[in-house]
Amino acid sequence: MILGKTIDDWIRIHPQLRPLIDTEPITWLNPKYGQGDTPSNLTMQDVRDAEDRLTRFAPYLATAFPDTADGIIESPIKELTHAHQKLNVHYANMIEGQLWIKCDHDLPISGSIKARGGIYEVLKHAEDLALAQNLLQHHEDYSILADPSFRQFFSSYKIAVGSTGNLGLSIGVMGAELGFQVTVHMSADAKPWKKELLRSKGVEVVEYESDYSKAVEEGRKQAEADPATHFVDDENSETLFLGYAVAALRLKQQLQKQSIQVDADHPLIVYLPCGVGGGPGGVAFGLKLVFGEHVHCFFAEPTHSPCMLLGMMTGEHNQVSVQDFGIDNQTIADGLAVGRASGFVGRLMTPLLSGIVTVEDSELYKMQSLLIDSEDIALEPSATAGLAGVIQLANSPEGGLSRLLHENATHLVWATGGSMVPKEQMNKDYQIGKKLWVEE
Repeated sequence: MILGKTIDDWIRIHPQLRPLIDTEPITWLNPKYGQGDTPSNLTMQDVRDAEDRLTRFAPYLATAFPDTADGIIESPIKELTHAHQKLNVHYANMIEGQLWIKCDHDLPISGSIKARGGIYEVLKHAEDLALAQNLLQHHEDYSILADPSFRQFFSSYKIAVGSTGNLGLSIGVMGAELGFQVTVHMSADAKPWKKELLRSKGVEVVEYESDYSKAVEEGRKQAEADPATHFVDDENSETLFLGYAVAALRLKQQLQKQSIQVDADHPLIVYLPCGVGGGPGGVAFGLKLVFGEHVHCFFAEPTHSPCMLLGMMTGEHNQVSVQDFGIDNQTIADGLAVGRASGFVGRLMTPLLSGIVTVEDSELYKMQSLLIDSEDIALEPSATAGLAGVIQLANSPEGGLSRLLHENATHLVWATGGSMVPKEQMNKDYQIGKKLWVEE
């Protein structure tokens, strides 16, 4: 029994649960999209406040991380001209319109989308502490935070987070640089190289044999017992969420520079890989604030870890897990290997998210090799879920998509990680993808 119903009862209510449980790729169009108000008090002003805070920190980031562009953590967009051509040859011209990629795999400092929310939350926490002790004023040049006296001050405080990998990297690298004592609670599916990198930065890594939910649970429990510890909660943090949302303000400027229209006749369709939901949820929230009804956001999840889809489809959000329904939560997409979605994000997305697609691991490998061969863009497998999602959506028989999938549409795939992956691991995954193409 799952919340008082058998699995057969659930399937009768939500027929798409059958293929979902069978780990088949599906497209789910959100029946509650556009209905009702967003269940949140967050506003555009909150997003702009977050943007202002990142601007204040820019002098410090430029000092501590010279590879940032004037201390701004941002990535470019790029048209996938060659990949688009190859995909249309293979999939019979299914993808109309333009195909672009948002290169968050190449973000400075920690090389993934988590550099947005994770680093932002660490910076806000540092600012709050320094302001409270009158060590810092908003009008000051924040490069003073690189002074050893600030590292000494922050060393009395701790930061903890539960992570499958990339969020832990962003929190760990940024927190350690400022001087915090950082602990990252990592699930069994986290890649060894991510754990090793964190330890090389002086971060304590606590490993668990279970999945992401257990790592978060234990991390939260230990943090609650220590008043000096700030826990970065990927499932419930509004601060983290706002850090991601800032991306929408910057994307608007980038699209304008490329003369890309976004209006009723030129829809923007954004594909976001989804794990627990914080990163894609924050970005989608910001995009809806900026572009309104003219942007359509789709999450992409592995067929074996469709936690957000399960939560939103049933309406039970974090009250159900994929394991409850016999789905094993085993995927090569470590950053997306989450069994239970954020209830905060799922509820907030209810009227905002256009839908969710699920994709097979084999497609992640194939899209990875295709991007390397056609565009010289190297992503980790989980970060290719958005591109695999484009194919899944275009190939879906569900009604209501014709108004979106036409020649005036702009498809934007959000690449979420890859630049910090060791070359040996990247090549290993690439060879798997190449072999899968040959075997088709």
